[in-house]
Amino acid sequence: MSGVFEGYEKQYCELSASLAKKSSSANLLDGEQKKQKLSDIKNGLDQAEALIRKMDIEARGLQPNIRAVLLAKLREYKSDLNNLKSEIKRVETTNLNQAARDELLESGMADSLSVSANQKDRLKMSTGRLNTSSNRIRDSRKVMLETEELGVSLLHDLHQQRQSLLHTNNTMDGVDENIGKSRRIITNISRRMDRNKWVIGAIITVLIIAIFVVLYFKFIK
Repeated sequence: MSGVFEGYEKQYCELSASLAKKSSSANLLDGEQKKQKLSDIKNGLDQAEALIRKMDIEARGLQPNIRAVLLAKLREYKSDLNNLKSEIKRVETTNLNQAARDELLESGMADSLSVSANQKDRLKMSTGRLNTSSNRIRDSRKVMLETEELGVSLLHDLHQQRQSLLHTNNTMDGVDENIGKSRRIITNISRRMDRNKWVIGAIITVLIIAIFVVLYFKFIK
């Protein structure tokens, strides 16, 4: 999505430089030629505003860290567009002195040098803004990739911990089962011991009775 923003941004910077050039050349015109030039400039301003709206919509749909950077750039472009509008209004309300205009036209190079210098400055500024924006977007992408890698690592660790917990749970189930078996064995042993006690008690009782019987017959008879 940032690639779309960069496309709009490049179009705006080129259009802004073109409008600045046309604005400078409109100062040297009058009559119908000036009206036509101003009409072209106004159409360009409408296109520039449309590009800024598109960039605004595109920026607001991006990640928060990238969105903040791009919205800051948009504020600069909006300020640049307002300056252009002010310049166009000044051109509309300003009429050059005829003699001064003739002198400039006769010199031949004055218009070319003025327009070229203005265009060069704006192109340099636009290029600088594009480079700065690209660097910021590149840094934001790097941060996003690092964040994504960290998230993948965390998910992997959580998966391993989950597997460990499941293994521990299975081990605990096995321990519970062994404890249950041990309890049953102990219960069976206890029951057998109880039965053995009764048997031994019965045997002792029989032996005691037998001894009394023997003694009875031996001493009595």
